[in-house]
Amino acid sequence: MAIGFQFILTLFSLFSVPSLTFAFAPILPRFPSSAVSAELKQRSHSSQNGLYRTKFFTQILDHFNFNPQSNHTFQQRYLINDTFWGGAKNNAPIFVYTGNEGNIEWFTQNTGFMFENAPSFQALLVFIEHRFYGKSIPFGGNKTVAYANTSTLGYLSSTQALADYAALIIDLKKNLSATDSPVVVFGGSYGGMLAAWFRMKYPHVAIGALASSAPILHFMGMVSPDIFISIITQDFRSESENCYKVIKGSWDLIDDTANKPGGMELLRKTFRICKSDDFGPDSLEGWLRAAWIYTAMTDYPTPSNFLNPLPAYPVKKMCEAIDSSVTGNNRLAKLYAAANVYYNYTGKATCFDLDDNSDPHDLGGWQWQLQTEKSSC
Repeated sequence: MAIGFQFILTLFSLFSVPSLTFAFAPILPRFPSSAVSAELKQRSHSSQNGLYRTKFFTQILDHFNFNPQSNHTFQQRYLINDTFWGGAKNNAPIFVYTGNEGNIEWFTQNTGFMFENAPSFQALLVFIEHRFYGKSIPFGGNKTVAYANTSTLGYLSSTQALADYAALIIDLKKNLSATDSPVVVFGGSYGGMLAAWFRMKYPHVAIGALASSAPILHFMGMVSPDIFISIITQDFRSESENCYKVIKGSWDLIDDTANKPGGMELLRKTFRICKSDDFGPDSLEGWLRAAWIYTAMTDYPTPSNFLNPLPAYPVKKMCEAIDSSVTGNNRLAKLYAAANVYYNYTGKATCFDLDDNSDPHDLGGWQWQLQTEKSSC
């Protein structure tokens, strides 16, 4: 079984690199693709298993202008679970997840907190998909048209998304005769930023917000441009100084190896890379960079399957692999063992495909938002 990966060549402005960190290039890797495709397809049946019901809301394209195209509409997807809801007559609350940059099912299936607390509060659960992601694509649901140029992508912004959420929530409460039911919004990462901003901009719609891992101040000129990479560096360095040094030195090691006779074939075999005409040191470094970044981002104290199947404390497991005496002084073997924690914890992969262009989480519009809104989320 081959496991694939692609990273977006997004010039992420906050990713300038200090000399003491991992020396990551200014590229934000894409979430892994075929490594989770089968799992995502399997989870897509959750709507049939009672986790949620899928609904659509006719949403306006432009909430703020009066151009000829502004009143065009599109179908915005949302997921709903009323299993625990105490009902409109009891003014039972509504918990709303402000969707992130991707397929809303993906986030819903990894949001245990809302489901765990819904029974205690007798809450209705609603998960709203962000415009231009998943199945909530304007312009007739045609991604080719929606992502074509600035005239269409201009409608993809956090400001428009917040207005979407307000319109949908108000309409939903009206249809449920639940105008007096209080709303609390939830979100994580970019979704957490949206939750916080929603409470500030639409306080008449939501009485509170829970924003998890939400870097609401991480914008150009407001924080150090090195802060994201510095935190990732510290995650690994706190586990092991040797682990930090091996990863920091890996970029020069890979480049030096690639320049030697037979070096590229050695790298291909060491890291179990599937045959590819485009394989080179840059693609290998991008593949490793993604493993370090996304493992640090999902360094949970329990096993997880959000991006890839991972053990509890995966950063620690990576550093243990690097520090292990099994690989001796072979630094390339140590790097492969660490990357294998992220890409092949299940042990099912026989090689890794660096050319896979699939996008199972529907993240196509994220690079536009990174460039136009200049956030480090």
